[in-house]
Amino acid sequence: MTQHVLQGRTESEVLWFRRRSFLQGAAAWTAMGGWSAAFAQQRTNVVDLQGDAQVNGQRVTRDTWIQSGDSVTTGPGSSMVFVVGDSAFQVRQNSRVVVERGATLNAVSVLRMVTGAVASVWGKGPNRQIVLPTLTAGIRGTGVYSEVFADQNNRGYFCNCYGVVEMSAAGERATSRSDYHQAFWGEVQPREGRFLTPAPAINHGDEELEYLARLVGQRTAWEVMGRRGVKDGRGYMEERPPSAHPAAMPSQRTPAPAPAAADPAQPAPPAPAR
Repeated sequence: MTQHVLQGRTESEVLWFRRRSFLQGAAAWTAMGGWSAAFAQQRTNVVDLQGDAQVNGQRVTRDTWIQSGDSVTTGPGSSMVFVVGDSAFQVRQNSRVVVERGATLNAVSVLRMVTGAVASVWGKGPNRQIVLPTLTAGIRGTGVYSEVFADQNNRGYFCNCYGVVEMSAAGERATSRSDYHQAFWGEVQPREGRFLTPAPAINHGDEELEYLARLVGQRTAWEVMGRRGVKDGRGYMEERPPSAHPAAMPSQRTPAPAPAAADPAQPAPPAPAR
C-alpha cells in the first residue's frame, strides 16, 4: 500500500478500491468486455455505487446510464465509480460534477467540478478539460485527482498523477509533465503574487489510479516504468528541489487582448481643447 496524506478526507475514502462491491463490479465489468460491450448491451456503466447518488436529480439505480451532458451528485458517505467512453471516474462523497458533452454522447469534453473531489483516468484525445472554480486543466490522456475545498472559499486542488497537463489560473499558465504526482493549488487570492502554487500530494493513493486505469484498459506511468517515485507533489521519480515545480518557475501569463484597430471609415475623435 502506497503512502497517502489526508487533509479533510477519511481513510475509507482513499481505500474505496478494497471494497468487495467494487472488486465484484470491476470483475464483472472486465468480464463483460468493458465500455463497448456495456454500450452495445445497454447495460449500466456504473461500476460501483456506495450510498446514494443522483444523476440529473434522479436517484442512481442498477439500470442508470451516465452519458456526457449529465450532472452527478453524491451525498454524505456516498461514492460512485463509472466509465464514459475511454475515461473512468471515482466521485467522492458530497460532490457535484457536470460531465460536459464532447463530439458524441460517449466523449467527455469537460469535467466541471462544482463541489467535492474526483479521481479520474482519461484516454488520449484533444480538447479535454477539468474546470474548478479557481483553475483549469487541459488534459491529453492522463490520471488526475481534483478537489474543491469549500472550507477554503472553493480553493482548487489538482494533481497531475501522470501525463501532460496545461494548467491555467487567473491568466497564469504552466505546463505540467509528470511521472509521479505533480500537484497544484489554484488560489482564491494570489500568494506571493501567484495564483498557481505548488501543492503536496494529498487525499489520493496510487492504487486508486491503477484500478481506474484498468477499467479502461490502461496502465499508470509508474506501472509501465516498474517503479514508484518520490510522492512529494513535485512530479518526479527522483527527488528534486522545490524550484523544479512548474508553479515555482517564472510565471507565464496569457497576454491581454490587443486594443481594437481604429476603423478608417469613422472620423477621428476631436483633439482635446488646449
